[in-house]
Amino acid sequence: MSNWLNGKVIDNRRLNEYLTSLIIDADLGGYEAGQFVRIGLPDGDDVLARPYSLVNTPQERHLEVYFNVVEEGPLSPRLFDLQAGDDILVASNPSGFLTVSEIPDCKHLWMIATGTGIGPFLAILKSEAAWEKFEKVVLCYSVSYASELAYQQVIEMIQARHGEQFSYVPVVTRESRPGALDKRIPFLMQDGSLEQTTGIDLNASDSHVMMCGSSHMITDVSAELNGRDMKKHRRRDPGHFTTEKYH
Repeated sequence: MSNWLNGKVIDNRRLNEYLTSLIIDADLGGYEAGQFVRIGLPDGDDVLARPYSLVNTPQERHLEVYFNVVEEGPLSPRLFDLQAGDDILVASNPSGFLTVSEIPDCKHLWMIATGTGIGPFLAILKSEAAWEKFEKVVLCYSVSYASELAYQQVIEMIQARHGEQFSYVPVVTRESRPGALDKRIPFLMQDGSLEQTTGIDLNASDSHVMMCGSSHMITDVSAELNGRDMKKHRRRDPGHFTTEKYH
């Protein structure tokens, strides 16, 4: 297990019966806010693992991953049941391109998340790089039910710290919640609600979009962005949106 770091669970913070965040003490090396790392448990002579985005910034003492339990899954039910003091494995090589350093120069950064895809954006929002690079930062966070809107106190602190530079757009699609929009994000783009709520245009000249969450959201929003003459960003071919998929 030379590529694995021995970690210890500090806390298991349940949001509800299927969503939780694990707080982990592990000596992980350098990484950027927005990256992910593989988390695992021993499975015979092997390690059963999968990637999770880090909610914490590199400056925070402990690692944090936010995830939902998949009942038939081989790993997430075991992780979901871990308690303070339990052992856990953390890969020594964090990676991922959902970072501020990968984004071309532009005025506005849009972060679009569904479900547990909020994780990497919280790390970025708690760091300083985005606030130094962009005039305006937008977080659009979509869930099915209001009870799934996690980290609201953290988002409130970010709002208090950065004021008008930050725009938060909660979206709840299967029930009514005061202050939240109620359609899937692609439809909010089509009818103009998303831009009307934030007060800024989403366009190829001024904007870069980061997406993390369900494959359906990423596929549909990517199509909407393509229709605005925006293309996927690659290092060798700079574009207008960056994605990270959660399956």
